Amino acid sequence: MKCNRSSLAVTVLVSLLGASGCGAAEQAGLPRWRVEVLASSPHDPGAFTQGLEVVDGIRYEGTGMWGVSTARAIEHDTGTELARVDLPEHMFGEGLTKAGDIVWQLTWKEGVAFARDPRTLAETGRVRYEGEGWGLCAQPDRLVMSDGTGTLTFRDPVTFAETGSVTLTGYDDPRPNELDCAADGTVYANHFPSDEILRIDPDSGRITAVIEAGGLLSPAERPGTDVLNGIAQLPDTDRFLLTGKYWPRLFEVRFVRK
Repeated sequence: MKCNRSSLAVTVLVSLLGASGCGAAEQAGLPRWRVEVLASSPHDPGAFTQGLEVVDGIRYEGTGMWGVSTARAIEHDTGTELARVDLPEHMFGEGLTKAGDIVWQLTWKEGVAFARDPRTLAETGRVRYEGEGWGLCAQPDRLVMSDGTGTLTFRDPVTFAETGSVTLTGYDDPRPNELDCAADGTVYANHFPSDEILRIDPDSGRITAVIEAGGLLSPAERPGTDVLNGIAQLPDTDRFLLTGKYWPRLFEVRFVRK
């Protein structure tokens, strides 16, 4: 989903002050974590990042905005782009994930999920769904989808059919955006439109921690950017990639208890 320019101005100001951004409230009793930056690398500043994932050395990224939405496959170690496809001009791309032999990509308000070939990203099918599409990630036996509300929806990884849902608890008015399904079963969600990441138990819906990720970009890098959006665990590690919409940097981090 999108942060408008007025809310973006608040995000920038609060981020520079080291707080959570765009009006996110403190939640009494919830553990507060932080990010430890290990490295950073260049990121396409023209990418309105909506989905991010690393699988088998390939970094999949979905981008949004009408007329310029894409799905991309990039060799993670070298940064070499292996494939890129454009969405129809009237569709606004959102989250994406690889599930087996399918890369699924959401659209915002169009109610269409694209099934793509993981090598070429060519469209292999389309499925209709109700409501908005925001974030998407894959667990071994299901997909987890966000629509910007306090509900996560579970879907079949092959058919995209809805199989259940869970209501998020433990945090006032959660708005999960881009999602990452970590190897330990945890789901991490960008909390729109802030610089916070919510750590979620998807079985119970309980939000177990809030990760403060403000201040990743320097003041010189912030102008022209939008919100933090994009989380991808690096396989077989405790490290994650973080980036944002129109961000010029991709950060490799750990999530650390305060």
